[in-house]
Amino acid sequence: MEVILKEDVANLGHRGDVVKVADGYGRNFLLPRKLALQATLANKAVIEQMKASAARRSATEKAQAEEQVVKLAPVVLSFTRKSGENGQLFGSVTSADIAGELETKGFEVDRRKIQLSDPLKSLGEYTVAVKLHREVTAHIKVQVIGDAGEEAAAAESVAEAAAE
Repeated sequence: MEVILKEDVANLGHRGDVVKVADGYGRNFLLPRKLALQATLANKAVIEQMKASAARRSATEKAQAEEQVVKLAPVVLSFTRKSGENGQLFGSVTSADIAGELETKGFEVDRRKIQLSDPLKSLGEYTVAVKLHREVTAHIKVQVIGDAGEEAAAAESVAEAAAE
């Protein structure tokens, strides 16, 4: 079965592509979810118009994403978390935490666009990629610092142990 994609579908193609798929995949997944149209002559004409408008929309989205990259470049996010002796966190810093912190700083970024393979589980400074557009990726600095109260208490207990 040949279908014309109306949206980008992972591992299949981009918006406007004509792809050959299994009949069941097309009938039971792509068509009901309005991700694709059956490839007929009439639909191909409609899709050409959609492709032209999608290209214009993609160009404006890319320009907006590039502007946002410039604004995100100087941003440094700091998270204070409780941690153990060797820098391991009790908990973690996730993409949802990063998205929430960006929102408080005035940036509207969906957490799914933050490319964090695993949550941050130790103290330190990290560079996190944010995919704003298919071709545009921003990099932000994330600092995970330990809770100051804990560090002071740990230093105090070490000093007491040394005094004894």
